[in-house]
Amino acid sequence: MKYISFTDEPAINPDDFFMKEALKEAQKALALDEVPIGAVIVHGGRIIGRGHNLTEQLNDVTAHAEMQAFTAAANYTGGKYLKDCTLYVTIEPCVMCAGASYWTQISRIVYGARDDKRGFSQVSDRIIHPKTEVVGGVSSEEAARLMKDFFISKRDKS
Repeated sequence: MKYISFTDEPAINPDDFFMKEALKEAQKALALDEVPIGAVIVHGGRIIGRGHNLTEQLNDVTAHAEMQAFTAAANYTGGKYLKDCTLYVTIEPCVMCAGASYWTQISRIVYGARDDKRGFSQVSDRIIHPKTEVVGGVSSEEAARLMKDFFISKRDKS
């Protein structure tokens, strides 16, 4: 079957669409005065898990956006493996979150801005499961701007 487009609008790229959803999660973290990182997990074109940083709210250093999203997605699927799923996260995952992604066996990780200080790629790409595809740089400017503005505001308050 051939589809005919009735508009001149280009189709939206799924990576761009779902990264916007992750950015909405980052805004939720920002509203709570948390480091503004957000994540969503997608399976079959549907969001099955969402998360944003909650380390301050929960007084838990492991309450990163990705960890929240992994837990939500696992609860949704009823299992610990997230094969055929994609993690969209606004900032490159840290070593802890990358390690957790390994154990979930997630198929893809799409992140926005690189984290040159604490991102997993600063340590080793072997932290990610060998079958996991990694794509970086989606909406990177917007994600980086959120982080930069957050930390500037923290310094200004000091």
